[in-house]
Amino acid sequence: MAIRVVVADDQELVRTGFAMILDAQPDIEVVAEAADGAQAVAAVREHSPDVLLLDVRMPVMDGLTAAQQVCAESDCKVIMLTTFDLDEYVHTALKAGVSGFLLKDVRRDDLVHGVRVVMAGDALLAPSITRRLIAEYARPAQPGAPSAPGGTPAALSASGSGADDEGSRNHGPRSLLQQLTAREEETLRCIAQGMSNAEIAAALVVSEHTVKTHVRNLLAKLQLRDRIHAVVFAYETGLVSAG
Repeated sequence: MAIRVVVADDQELVRTGFAMILDAQPDIEVVAEAADGAQAVAAVREHSPDVLLLDVRMPVMDGLTAAQQVCAESDCKVIMLTTFDLDEYVHTALKAGVSGFLLKDVRRDDLVHGVRVVMAGDALLAPSITRRLIAEYARPAQPGAPSAPGGTPAALSASGSGADDEGSRNHGPRSLLQQLTAREEETLRCIAQGMSNAEIAAALVVSEHTVKTHVRNLLAKLQLRDRIHAVVFAYETGLVSAG
């Protein structure tokens, strides 16, 4: 079954270009296009796509607000697209629950790959954004440290990373961590180092299928949406630290 996609961007040439690239793939179908955030939310409600490509800066309703609505209302995977790799966008988008974040100068093959990656359940960030994101959370917190740009705390709480608020009150991050098996904890350490499934499999001397099972189980136990939030969780709980 084809991956159903909605493309939202206020620049018609960009929107049409992305749609043509994706629609040319045998396993991807672009079901709708949108010129602003409000249209994007409406398109998701009408077509129930698997993935939404969403520009950050759009009229009527910006992409971040649209992402919050889409993630709250549906299981649609959201990939944010922008020409700006500003930290405030990354933090706010992750807080909203998006699955990917790419710059608009992404190569054709990487765009297609990105849609497939988030559809498979993995998180996707442009390499430059990933490095800065991990560096942000790897930095030891300072007493009275200011919030990140846009008012988002410099480190997301477990609940902000996708955990249920009520569950977080009853079971703190450290308690959730204790639910992991030894292998799942080792897998989480590897994820926090930015390792792929293949690299984790080699490091733990297991199959990639086994690694995928460990990843799926630990995300469920820790109440996290994806691997990126697992990185945040690992640093926040002290499972791993800078250096």
